[in-house]
Amino acid sequence: MFSILLVLLIIVAVMMIGLILLQKSEGSGMSGSSAASMFGGALTGAAAGNFLTRATAWLATIFFILCAALALVASKSDMAAPQSDLRNEIIHQESAPTPQQPAPAPITE
Repeated sequence: MFSILLVLLIIVAVMMIGLILLQKSEGSGMSGSSAASMFGGALTGAAAGNFLTRATAWLATIFFILCAALALVASKSDMAAPQSDLRNEIIHQESAPTPQQPAPAPITE
């Protein structure tokens, strides 16, 4: 389940990046050259901006839902339970009693 959600999240993220790059910005972005040729001229002007804005909003909503679902699945699964060997070693060293070192003798001259 985790792998499926992760793959879906990556696909949605890539699609969202593409849509954001296609949108028109103050510097004209990539929308002036790509949107008209990519969609055959059907999405030019206001129609392209409206479609791209709505599609980006839908993809962003799906992205956040997938993120929440991934977090829920990861917290409920056994993936979070096992600890690494390094963490176990650090915990073992912290819990082990440290030997007492004798105090240094004062130097008298």
